[in-house]
Amino acid sequence: MKTTGTRRSLAWPAVVWCLTRLLLLLFVLKVFVFPGPDVTSDVQVIYQGWYHVLSTGTFPLSDVTWQYPPAAALAILSPGLLPFLDYATAFFVLVCVTDLAVTALMAYAGRRPGRSLRGTWVWVIGVPLLGPTVYARYDVMVTAVAVAALLAGARHPRAMGALAAFGALLKVWPAMLLLAARCRSAWVSALLTGMAVTAGFALAMPGAFAFLTFQRDRGTEVESLGALVFHVARHFGWQGQVLLNYGSIEFLGPYVSEVSTGALFLTGAAFGWLVLWRLLARRFEEHTLADAAFVAVLMFTTTSRVISPQYMVWLVGLAAVCLYFPGSRMRLPVALVLVACLVTVLEFPFYFADVVASNGLGITLLFLRNGLLVAATLIAARALWRATVPSVAPPAPVPPQPTRTDETPVSS
Repeated sequence: MKTTGTRRSLAWPAVVWCLTRLLLLLFVLKVFVFPGPDVTSDVQVIYQGWYHVLSTGTFPLSDVTWQYPPAAALAILSPGLLPFLDYATAFFVLVCVTDLAVTALMAYAGRRPGRSLRGTWVWVIGVPLLGPTVYARYDVMVTAVAVAALLAGARHPRAMGALAAFGALLKVWPAMLLLAARCRSAWVSALLTGMAVTAGFALAMPGAFAFLTFQRDRGTEVESLGALVFHVARHFGWQGQVLLNYGSIEFLGPYVSEVSTGALFLTGAAFGWLVLWRLLARRFEEHTLADAAFVAVLMFTTTSRVISPQYMVWLVGLAAVCLYFPGSRMRLPVALVLVACLVTVLEFPFYFADVVASNGLGITLLFLRNGLLVAATLIAARALWRATVPSVAPPAPVPPQPTRTDETPVSS
């Protein structure tokens, strides 16, 4: 009876996954046309161009849109594993297979005693909420590595450290998975893996670290939190422009550098809060590793100069691992992130023209999406702090001492 119940509980996620992923594939393969700009152009033009350069044994040094750590080359080159398909189709198929692997991993782990299938549902539902963009970027591949790292965290700290380091060399942010790691072997494994992979790319392919310069020179992307300043300012005479810059649509003009600096300051403040939390945290439970990673990535995503739609899949993956643990305090922030995913697909690609034009609909969607992220960040950070940092109890009041009276009779 228990086995039958488990099979039934897994049947619905499987059905929903098949239906939603079929729809995503039909959109990216252009059997159906999704409203808004073509989200597959990055794969068909940019990724495929990088593929040809990387195939020669060097990184695309003259292309400022290459802003990724060296191991990202593996994701870009991966469609070569399916030579019988054209590049774009092979890429979409591999992303779908990776998506299936994450779903299977979450479902397998969720069947363990004391675990939950809620995490499986978060992944199954959250990914299609982002629309076809999620299959037209390599972020699902990075998120798969991060999910595997967190699931391995408690039992296999060395594997967790190695996967986190490899994920960081794919797209930096998985390095934050180590924030709450308490086992020294996880950090040692991460260091050794990072050094080995980095050295391999540095020796084998020139220009492995050119991405650092390209990232430094980025501006304020139109979907970011800081961009709301300019969306509103355009209605009050601000004379800047919206142009394609460093591979994304950014604001250029007066005060943009100041707002970008402000975003970096917020990111620095977030980092400072995380360091303080790590120094003061004392109560670590089995879900703390995932909760802390979720909070950290939420903070850095929300305060970033760029909030591209595909960044949301990072949060979906970490949210799924959080709810895999029944004791996680992240249920409300996870719900807010899922709603933010739905709003994200509306602002890009559905109504992206309105966002670029800074009209009422575009600004409303951005305020709503970014407001949800800010709320999720603050609630999640507060929940993590309260669950792990012991409160300082006020000193107990000192009871008043009774007044002593001398009752000895005076002798005459």
